[in-house]
Amino acid sequence: MSISKETLNKNLKSIFGFNSFRADQEDIIMNLLNGNDSMVIMPTGGGKSMCYQLPGLLLDGCAIVVSPLIALMKNQVDVIRGYYQNESVAHVLNSSLSKTQTNQVKEDIKSGKTKLLYVAPESLVKPENTEFFRSVKISFYAIDEAHCISEWGHDFRPEYRKLKQIIDNIGEAPIIALTATATPKVRQDIMKNLKINENGKLYLDSFNRSNLFYEIIPKKDVAKQIIQYISTRKGESGIVYCLSRKKVEEIAETLQINGIKALPYHAGLEAKKRVAHQEAFLMDDCDVIVATIAFGMGIDKPDIRYVVHHDIPKSLEGYYQETGRAGRDGGKGDLITFYDYKDIEKLEKFLQGKPVAEQEVGRLLIMETIAFSETSMCRRKYLLHYFGEEFDAVRCDKMCDNCKDPKEKTEGKKYVKLLLEGVLACRERFKPKEMARIMVGDSNSLIKQHMSQIEDVFGSGKEKPLGFWHSIIRQVYVKQLLTKEIESYGILKITDSGKEYIKNPYSFEITEDHDYDSLNSGSGSNQKGIAMDKILFNILKDLRKKVAKEIGLPPAILFMEPSLIDMANQYPITLEEMAQVQGVGQGKAKKYGQDFINAIRKYVDENNIERPQDIVVRTVANKKSNKIYIIQSLDKKLWIDDIAKGKGMSHEELLTEMEEIVETGTRLNLGHIILDMMEEDEREDIHEFFKETEDFSFDEARVEFEEDEFTDDEIRLLRIDFISKVAN
Repeated sequence: MSISKETLNKNLKSIFGFNSFRADQEDIIMNLLNGNDSMVIMPTGGGKSMCYQLPGLLLDGCAIVVSPLIALMKNQVDVIRGYYQNESVAHVLNSSLSKTQTNQVKEDIKSGKTKLLYVAPESLVKPENTEFFRSVKISFYAIDEAHCISEWGHDFRPEYRKLKQIIDNIGEAPIIALTATATPKVRQDIMKNLKINENGKLYLDSFNRSNLFYEIIPKKDVAKQIIQYISTRKGESGIVYCLSRKKVEEIAETLQINGIKALPYHAGLEAKKRVAHQEAFLMDDCDVIVATIAFGMGIDKPDIRYVVHHDIPKSLEGYYQETGRAGRDGGKGDLITFYDYKDIEKLEKFLQGKPVAEQEVGRLLIMETIAFSETSMCRRKYLLHYFGEEFDAVRCDKMCDNCKDPKEKTEGKKYVKLLLEGVLACRERFKPKEMARIMVGDSNSLIKQHMSQIEDVFGSGKEKPLGFWHSIIRQVYVKQLLTKEIESYGILKITDSGKEYIKNPYSFEITEDHDYDSLNSGSGSNQKGIAMDKILFNILKDLRKKVAKEIGLPPAILFMEPSLIDMANQYPITLEEMAQVQGVGQGKAKKYGQDFINAIRKYVDENNIERPQDIVVRTVANKKSNKIYIIQSLDKKLWIDDIAKGKGMSHEELLTEMEEIVETGTRLNLGHIILDMMEEDEREDIHEFFKETEDFSFDEARVEFEEDEFTDDEIRLLRIDFISKVAN
């Protein structure tokens, strides 16, 4: 069937209402109409679906569109049906259909009514479906989200890998593979796997989305940060992405009780609820969808104004695709990602126990994510370079945080060489945390065991703080001068490039101020974690010292420094407001807060201070139920693992919640656990240590006590016990 460009343009106008094609759409469609294979890389919002929808409607037979998500299929079928009175023109064939519905779909295909059939790979491989497809005319195969084919892609799915075999089984027809994200390596892998022939053509559109603003923000009190941000975008549509279903539910509920119209979306929700939530978002009945990465693939909502990442994504391809859902109408889209290196360490732990090849791929993807997060260069330039596209940073036009507010770079050659020599001298035995401590001359029991062998290195970098060396290790790791052994829990190893660097060092620019670990956790409105009102902060600090002396406790027992910082930023003048200050809560507000409230109120009145109308972040109800459950379980003398299991929490999550409970002024009954762990005199030793320290922190105790004397968990529990008994 020969179709001219003139006929093509007429149908574009008559069916879809567009006057002209975008970018390479016309050439891609003509290539397909001529019976050739195509590989199409086009950014989200670039018009990929038109490349197979229009030819599918014009050609004889039925086009098979392979798609990974039921939501995506339904959305596209609804769009196509919207242009036709005949609903049979497009169908889905997947597990959501009844036997009667499946038979109707097949009948419509046989009769020639259906031009586009959306199927999941799992449906395509079923013998009864394969046999049926052999009996009808297939115009072509469209593989949407084709990056799922590649093991190097961010969303690899094994069933996609078998598509060529399934297609050959059904019958030959042109193949068009489409994706919004694919690095050069992934592109090659897709084309090789699908055997896109010599007549096939690669269409590569620019990845640059000039209307999107890229920004990475240090993660501190992330729920509060997200609420504050969304509160400035009232009436606008946005997506908040989280890595886990549990976090999706938690953040959605937190947004709801803080007056934000938000709904959760993840694969664990019942299908009807998932569809209802998606429809509510598309119809503007809710402003925010809080979702796992499953949401949004192919969702046609053009006016999404912002995309927030609660956690750093697993790969830059995933990040690009998820952020690409903003601003598809050409209007500005803001992309906010909250970054904490601890999230990266979690991703690395997920790789343990996986096959070596999978670990290697995962590690490289994570390294690129770190590099993007911590780079001081234009983020747009970095991202486009990752996809093999050259870009002049001047064209960014201050549409990323690094171009808008450039970070200072310094020459780091001396420090890089010192670090690499240190790793070699330590015989490649330590993880990044230990290596950073060795550089500054700080020890723990593991370091002490090897002290005789590392004396020359120990303290060799003490002119710089611990956070600096953590940052240097990450930057050197990203440049592949160092690598980490995943199976040995992240032991640093020097690469051949690293050994060569020691022999022939070259310029290595570093950015000290991108050491996100060293940022104190303060108010969400105060990004650097410092008190905006330094005079009030000093007044509160002196008051804390005075009150602490009167009651014979370390000052930090009353309020931690981040709490004083928050007070100096928010000016709380009632008990209710004081209870909302970071790390305070109702218990501490009532016990220690009144003196501080009086001092703040007096300061505000004397200086005519206009207090910021900061939002009060209301806590999620299940957090409160967790608190009650933990208190009651400990009163019943249950053990830590049993308590965690009862609420479906991890050991780590339970300890964190217990720390939050005691730090906000509530007592916990830990006697049975502590007495089972150690003798009374051992507990007294560590209690005395906490009394004498400046801020009774876990880190100080970890340095003081040997690892064979107390484990991390024991120190945390003893610290919780100390705060509970002494402060509360």
